[in-house]
Amino acid sequence: MFVSKRFAGITLATALMATTAACVTDPNTGERRISRAAIGAIGGTVGGYLLGDLIGGRGDRTEKILGAGIGAIGGGLVGAYIDKQEQELRRKTAGTGVVVERQGDELLLTMPSGITFPVNSYAIQPQFQATLDQVAQTLATYPSTMIDVYGHTDPSGGDAINIPLSRNRAQAVANYLAQRGVNPARIATQGYGSSQPLAGNNNATEADRAANRRVEIRVVPVTNGN
Repeated sequence: MFVSKRFAGITLATALMATTAACVTDPNTGERRISRAAIGAIGGTVGGYLLGDLIGGRGDRTEKILGAGIGAIGGGLVGAYIDKQEQELRRKTAGTGVVVERQGDELLLTMPSGITFPVNSYAIQPQFQATLDQVAQTLATYPSTMIDVYGHTDPSGGDAINIPLSRNRAQAVANYLAQRGVNPARIATQGYGSSQPLAGNNNATEADRAANRRVEIRVVPVTNGN
């Protein structure tokens, strides 16, 4: 698990207790997911920290990916493997509004919904497809990673609208990546609605709300130790 610079103020002990409280098992798939109710009780900052846990868990995801014939990265090669992806993703998304953030040996790509989707829609904007093509090409070139796609909204409209919208937007991006050559076995999605605002963001202004309307792609290396 990593601690993003956004959530550096949270202690490890608090995060471990929060993880236990916030995870539930999907009765249909057996996957471990973060409970919306638990996230609300814990608070947005701790909830953000919990995104350090992969959707479905590391062990299950690693087995699924290895079962699809994708190899793991040797421990000593992880840094260089991620370095190359980071450099390529930064180059290919430069000037597009996509933010590429390095978090230890993991990458987080943040795509504002204003450039990705029309208002209240999960149809990817035609003008953004060329950028997403470049992202997909890079992710396909470096297959030994797990990819989580997170959808987020601001609170406007309430959960009845925001949770399905965030879920559908995450799935739309995941489907697009798969259609462009990224192995679906590597990808998982989750829609969080408005429950995961950026740290320190209280949705007080339109700029705050716009920042919270986003899709994130998290890239995590598959290693022999996962």
